[in-house]
Amino acid sequence: QDILSIQGPFAVQQYVVNEIQEVYRLQGVKINDKHIEVIVRQMMRKVNIVDPGDTKFLEDDSVDKFEFVEENDYVYDKKVVTEAGASAKLRPGQIVSLRELREENSILRRNDLGLVEFRDAKPATSAPTLLGITKASLGVQSWISAASFQETTKVLSSAAIHGKTDDMLGLKENVITGHPIPAGTGLREFENMIVGSKEEYELLQTTREAMTFDEEE
Repeated sequence: QDILSIQGPFAVQQYVVNEIQEVYRLQGVKINDKHIEVIVRQMMRKVNIVDPGDTKFLEDDSVDKFEFVEENDYVYDKKVVTEAGASAKLRPGQIVSLRELREENSILRRNDLGLVEFRDAKPATSAPTLLGITKASLGVQSWISAASFQETTKVLSSAAIHGKTDDMLGLKENVITGHPIPAGTGLREFENMIVGSKEEYELLQTTREAMTFDEEE
């Protein structure tokens, strides 16, 4: 954590990879860095919320980087209502687009009513964090994957209380439930793909074009 706070995330990633490699080198074992880097990447995938701004996060929340970026993208170019004026549609604290505000203020202006006041929405700010192997495994979005690692009762109880759903996007949860993994030929976009020879495909295309030409005539 000291290296992370002083030198940044890249330095701590290099340090962890080098330290793990050193243990294997002493035993005469050669391992490609990429195998360790995959694990280190998972350990660094969370960020700590420093200032939540106008997002849904809370201070000191630990959230996924992708979720953090997605939420900040949502509030980008948005406005926060500070005073609703005479508007019956908007309320203070509501996050809306500039277009909606202009339309609402235009209606209020035509009726000589109080206009809606607003300010720019503030994005959240965060600091990188390094998770241990256990926390990294339990902190995944898939509750099926987390339950298969440790603290099964706690994970399942929490998932039930929060009414969580699992989108089955990872490898582990698909293996557990006996589904094809979403990689290679198991990718969702390949599910309805029909595999055949190139010659048969070209013949089919030629036949279709000929039928279309005959119908036009």
